[in-house]
Amino acid sequence: MAEILHDICINSSPTLIFKAISTPEGFNNWWTNKCSGVAKINEEFNFYFSEEYNWFAKVSKYSSNEAIEFSMTIASECWEQKSFGFLLTEVSSTKTQVQFYHKNWNNTNKEFRTTSYCWAHILYFLKNYIENGIIVPFENRNNHI
Repeated sequence: MAEILHDICINSSPTLIFKAISTPEGFNNWWTNKCSGVAKINEEFNFYFSEEYNWFAKVSKYSSNEAIEFSMTIASECWEQKSFGFLLTEVSSTKTQVQFYHKNWNNTNKEFRTTSYCWAHILYFLKNYIENGIIVPFENRNNHI
């Protein structure tokens, strides 16, 4: 199985980053169009981007301010049965290392490579949101990828 892996250092505390990667409001500010869900083990999240991309996942790992993982239950064919998550490590009181993964890919096909590229850009939106308070409107996010 292949995994998409990205590391990014964000100038912020794990607490603020965790809020952005574990709450609907946080996701809406850097990734989703509309999101709903509760960050607890086995709870469901709805990651809504459009009618065509109306995805669901269960929280499969959760450790407050340290780690969260989502296992996709309903998604486009290339994302089904895959999981993505974040591991946070405090480097200093103002800096956190974020390790991102998207696992269970059968191969490194075109979808895998495209998804990896898109995640790199999306994680930049997360960093820019946390560090600078910049929220790119959802309808403009694809213009930046």
